[in-house]
Amino acid sequence: MNGNTRISNLRCKFAEKSWNDTFQLVRRCMEKSRDESKPCEPLGRSLERLQEVLLAPSMSKMKCRLEMIAKQQGMGFHFTDATCYLTADLFYLEVLLLPSGEVQEVKVAPHGEHPVPSDSLLHLLRSDNFADFSVRLAELFARYDIPGDNETKSKLLTSLKSLWKDLQQLSEMQNEPKCCETRMDLINSGRVGFLMAGKQDYPLSLYFYISPNDGLKNYDSNSDFLAFKELSEIKPAVQEAQVTVGASALTHKLQTTSVIPQPPRLDNQGCPAFVALAEVPTEMLPACFLLRLKPPIPVLSSFVERLGHITDVMVPDFGLQWAPLPKLVMKGSASASSQSHSLDKREIFTVLLADGGVHAYFLPESAWNVPTQRAALMDSVPFTHPAHVPAVLELLRHQCAVNTLLSSCSDPHSTSPASVCDLYFEVRPESSTSLSVTFHQPCADSLAVLLVDVSNPRCITCKLFGAGMPDPTLDKYISTVMTSCMSIPATMKALYSRLEEITAAPLSASHTAATEAENDHLSPVMDADGQLPAASQSEATPEHSHVPGSACSAVSVAPSELSPEINASVLHSPYPGDPVGVMANCQS
Repeated sequence: MNGNTRISNLRCKFAEKSWNDTFQLVRRCMEKSRDESKPCEPLGRSLERLQEVLLAPSMSKMKCRLEMIAKQQGMGFHFTDATCYLTADLFYLEVLLLPSGEVQEVKVAPHGEHPVPSDSLLHLLRSDNFADFSVRLAELFARYDIPGDNETKSKLLTSLKSLWKDLQQLSEMQNEPKCCETRMDLINSGRVGFLMAGKQDYPLSLYFYISPNDGLKNYDSNSDFLAFKELSEIKPAVQEAQVTVGASALTHKLQTTSVIPQPPRLDNQGCPAFVALAEVPTEMLPACFLLRLKPPIPVLSSFVERLGHITDVMVPDFGLQWAPLPKLVMKGSASASSQSHSLDKREIFTVLLADGGVHAYFLPESAWNVPTQRAALMDSVPFTHPAHVPAVLELLRHQCAVNTLLSSCSDPHSTSPASVCDLYFEVRPESSTSLSVTFHQPCADSLAVLLVDVSNPRCITCKLFGAGMPDPTLDKYISTVMTSCMSIPATMKALYSRLEEITAAPLSASHTAATEAENDHLSPVMDADGQLPAASQSEATPEHSHVPGSACSAVSVAPSELSPEINASVLHSPYPGDPVGVMANCQS
């Protein structure tokens, strides 16, 4: 009763108040928060709800909204006439408003530099997308949230800019021949991937992996370059690493100028040459460089150790939550597709193919819940030198290739129960970079096993085992298909279809031979000596048999034979290097 009475009294007291009075009251209450560094969350949510209800734009409402966002990020806020300032230690935002409350311009000003317009932030505010604006502002704040006093922050910012300059030069240095003929090649094989230069409102970013299927969906053969807008549209298909700095429990020697000699050159191994840190200005600072991974990547424990060996900076173990690799990969796929159902205990996944077929993939928890398949979701990789970046990116690409194959075994959009699937497969780990797929052979009462070895991000080797496997050249065919499409279901569909063709070929040849033999026995007319005619004698004496035509065609790979799920990238490989050639037709 007392609570209801208080609510009634409050309603009576503020019934005659205007919305502006209510805003002012909530803001005054927020300013009296006991924790000055953070506004009272219930009051903040109340103010946000009020602002969402009042859709009509006005300058006072936009100022109030920007102030709320700034305080949520721990930033300062003040305004003069029609300009709002969202301030932090090393940068600030200028938001210029029109009298109607609409946003005219947004500028970002790093420490000691002139403000520069930001089209991306302007677009978010003009479209009233305050949620994404808050996210971008949080990323910007984190980028400049450098530990230490003002002097240390200034040194770290100088060091970061020097690193950016070196990475830019690395991206411009000559790559290996035929390594980066297309933009997909540049992402998947460039020394630093595809580099998007840093701006005042966005850090320098390296785009270093995209699966063939995702890349070909967004591929434009008439363009060799990606714009920021294009990269934004294909996220999260493309893997990104933002280059920034972060606090460290230990001090590290960081560059404060470029460590690439001028002019840049390659060493005897074809790698970029660097000047020794002892020969350039450096600073011992309580921080390190970071590659912030967008989105985070499930990484095996063995790969985490290898990252530490590359960078000489051990990845902190206390912040990582370990789980079997498939569980993290499948959760990531479900999250990207806005699937909320739990995958913690799930072992069977269904995949809907383009032709309407359904596969079921069984990943037994007992097989994957072992130390060698222990993985953690990594959101950043610490390092201290630009020479670490190419090796780190290559190792992350290797992990992404394994993750891509595993994620292909789960279709978040498939609702088919496993009991109605056309084919069933069991997927087990064999090592940190290899797995096996067990399935029932077509037209035979026996099992077959496909061993899949991801030797590097751009080459996958497959080997088929099973009783009565008729054609050893199938291994090369399946390796070509798997490397091209990076999909276990698409590859298994192609393999199963090919095995059905090969299995049916001997039966057809045997039936034809029996029929011809019976006709030959009945039809020839003997001559006067009781002998067969010469022509019949020659026909009755078979020469060495040739390879059946059906068997020849079974090992050829024509573009029209590829399954719909397999893109025509067999002819135009998304990966550089020595391509696995398309097998020639058998010659008789």
